[in-house]
Amino acid sequence: MTTSPALAGGARMSNAWKSERNPQFRNQFAEDIFNQKYRHEGCETWDALSRTLARKVVGPHVPDAQLSVAEIISDMKFIPGGRYLYYANRDARFWNNCYLLRAEEDTRQDWADLSWKAESCLMTGGGIGVDYTVYREEGSLLRRTGGQASGPLPKMNMINEIGRRVMQGGSRRSAIYASLAWSHGDVMKFIHSKDWKDMQIAGAWIDDGNGGQRPFTVWDAKQADFNYPAPLDMTNISVNYDDAWLERYRATGDVGEVFLENARQALTGAEPGFSFNFGDKSRETLRNACTEVTSEDDSDVCNLGSINMSRVETIEEFARVVELGTIFLVCGTLGADLPYEKVYKTREKNRRLGLGLMGVHEWLIQRGYRYEMVDELRRWMEVYRDVSRATADRICDELGISRPVACRAIAPTGTIGIMAGTTTGIEPLFAVAYKRRFLRGVRWHYQYVIDGAAQDLIDRYGADPEKIESALDLAGDFERRIAFQADVQDYVDMAISSTINLPAWGTEKNNEALVKPFAQTLAKYAHRLRGFTCYPDGSRGGQPLTMVPYREALDNLGETFVETHDICSISGKGGTCGV
Repeated sequence: MTTSPALAGGARMSNAWKSERNPQFRNQFAEDIFNQKYRHEGCETWDALSRTLARKVVGPHVPDAQLSVAEIISDMKFIPGGRYLYYANRDARFWNNCYLLRAEEDTRQDWADLSWKAESCLMTGGGIGVDYTVYREEGSLLRRTGGQASGPLPKMNMINEIGRRVMQGGSRRSAIYASLAWSHGDVMKFIHSKDWKDMQIAGAWIDDGNGGQRPFTVWDAKQADFNYPAPLDMTNISVNYDDAWLERYRATGDVGEVFLENARQALTGAEPGFSFNFGDKSRETLRNACTEVTSEDDSDVCNLGSINMSRVETIEEFARVVELGTIFLVCGTLGADLPYEKVYKTREKNRRLGLGLMGVHEWLIQRGYRYEMVDELRRWMEVYRDVSRATADRICDELGISRPVACRAIAPTGTIGIMAGTTTGIEPLFAVAYKRRFLRGVRWHYQYVIDGAAQDLIDRYGADPEKIESALDLAGDFERRIAFQADVQDYVDMAISSTINLPAWGTEKNNEALVKPFAQTLAKYAHRLRGFTCYPDGSRGGQPLTMVPYREALDNLGETFVETHDICSISGKGGTCGV
């Protein structure tokens, strides 16, 4: 173990903020999230919500574990997915975060069925992910009618519009994911489907700043109004890569035109992401909206909960939390309401558990480690892998139900990670201080936040805010980030949702000259990854997180502001998605 430069010589200090009702929260913003999103009748405090969840989810099936599960949730050592929290004491039990859908055949009936399935799922509060590879490319001959196929992109935009009009569960903005195979005839159109800067709004022009005019684009409109409708603006997109691509790369060392263009688009505008499906996972092209849950079966469902490693002190305690978190998720497969019959059948067949992790970087910082795989972390990951599988099989056998086909998926944990005051998923600490953009009613607001993990280091050890390593500090070392994700993926039987922050396009550390090296580096690790996403600073308007100086955040803590202009223009710094 090494000593972190941020902690060297630091003096211990006392935490200045403490909630009377919810002492588990590390800062005011965490409590605000709870009050705004999850507090409801019968769950007015975090303790009450924890007890209610354990009673409703675990109590009917494994009553001996109910009290222990309530304790680890109350202590924020394990936090179920957001849908569990939202529905804790409500009549409905739509506990699943997302649904995985497949366009199964290129027919009129399937086009209609897919729209119905998407709308049904979104109405429950869950996001959706859809693989469109089966749809023929644009211009293909339709033998029966003599017409031409429209290709998958129009259907993607139809689903996108459903998401625009249907609030998830009537309470939050829709989350949608779309994927297409690298070998599909429309893949290049797909890769460029969100090039809003190249899409002029008919007849509209704007001052170019040099005395002339230029086309007024969809991008410009989105900067002025984040909610301005744009192609696939409700949808995260990703390209699927299979064994054929991997074999070609290994044989030639050439990543190929599609992969290279995918990399260029990711470095400039964040999307599309990369989905890797190799070997025994070759058919698992379906993903949830955040991409960590994978499946080959239409109408599969994700069932999420995350262990907060930052609040677990010993490996023995960690094993117990893994066991109890697994029990919770197994029980969750027995009581959840689902949108239609096929989802019930697929759930019973697969019983996927998405036991994830968060607070990984804080765990490393606590022990003086850099952001990289170390021997101690490997030992903890072995416990995570082995105990989750053994527990899932044991509990399912005791209950007389099918064993899960997979047990582990690491979600981004954006909201619940911030609420727990720790680093999200396997992400490095985003920034010591930032502004978080969020929707309240129909108006965008923002609030200054000091990261809970960073503040804890500052309070307890006198850490220097300027020396705490963050995601933006690591932005210029993309291989270090990719390698760490690959090392963790070795212990995960589904996927990891992780966004690698990068400097803005056109800067010294992110430009055209780096596209090929970046693509080659990613390809080198591809066989050990299931997915990959990056986020160049400033690549999307209305980014949810924006880095600010620590002192600025400290001076404005507790204040919520109605946003009157784009958040990116305030500091010129960027953020990350999925929060």
